[in-house]
Amino acid sequence: MLAHKASHEAVMCIEAIAGKTVHPIDVTKIPGCTYCRPQIASVGYTEARAKEAGYKVRVGKFPLLANGKALAMGEPTGLIKTVFDDATGELLGAHMIGAEVTEMIQGYVIARTGELTEAELSETIFPHPTISESMHEAVLAAYGGALHF
Repeated sequence: MLAHKASHEAVMCIEAIAGKTVHPIDVTKIPGCTYCRPQIASVGYTEARAKEAGYKVRVGKFPLLANGKALAMGEPTGLIKTVFDDATGELLGAHMIGAEVTEMIQGYVIARTGELTEAELSETIFPHPTISESMHEAVLAAYGGALHF
């Protein structure tokens, strides 16, 4: 029921017909977006699903109320949450509610697809001042290192 998933599947179908190798879709790497106010976006496992799957998790949360750009825009309502595998540091999931999160979720989708870890995401430089800085803060918060909260 996601237009972006259906479009991707259509391309895969045509590529298969053309004889190209097609990789299966991993549903934990498909972004979910709800276009309401505030917006909602997610990718991967929820904290509960990750635990059900047998992962020991580390969770980071960062409220948009602590983000200068969100405050300046008059959009302080929201939260960014990250879920990591405690054993490997791999990003298992991310969940966002707030202004422009349907635009920002792609950063976490790329991280899921690339199987990036907390260490790699922590070393990533996020532009300032942006709401997306909250994504970095949620990563840092999972490991006790949030800078602005």
